Amino acid sequence: MALITYLAEDNQTILDNLIETLEDICDVKVAAHAVTQAEASCWLTLHDGKWHLAIVDLFLKEGSGLGVLAGCRNRESYQKVVVLTNYATPEIRKRAADLGADAVFDKTTELDALYAYCTEQTANIRKEEVQQAQRDAVTFDAAVTAQVAGKHWQ
Repeated sequence: MALITYLAEDNQTILDNLIETLEDICDVKVAAHAVTQAEASCWLTLHDGKWHLAIVDLFLKEGSGLGVLAGCRNRESYQKVVVLTNYATPEIRKRAADLGADAVFDKTTELDALYAYCTEQTANIRKEEVQQAQRDAVTFDAAVTAQVAGKHWQ
């Protein structure tokens, strides 16, 4: 399964390149994107629990990526939010971490690290899906066994 990803990025060239690269090398499916904090926050809230990763630029057309990040504080444990910015200073990294960012990547020097992170998250999602399928199979087998055993006693 692909990593369902949301992008908050207001630069069309960067957005296009990110979508192409993420989908090509990281098995990511970009579900939607926005250029403003309000659009991003709305989509992420409306699709609560249905996305795996949000990649958020710090500076948006209106609002900020930090506002988007703050709005994602109550997400599921499998949902990750990362900041992708040209301003990955120590202060920004700390502020983003304080708001719940799982990682911060610099657009000019850390794109390979972002791609590696996305690939790792895709593997984690697949592993969780396999584990859930195994739990479901065990539960199903136990229910069938109990049902069959109950019929033998009647």
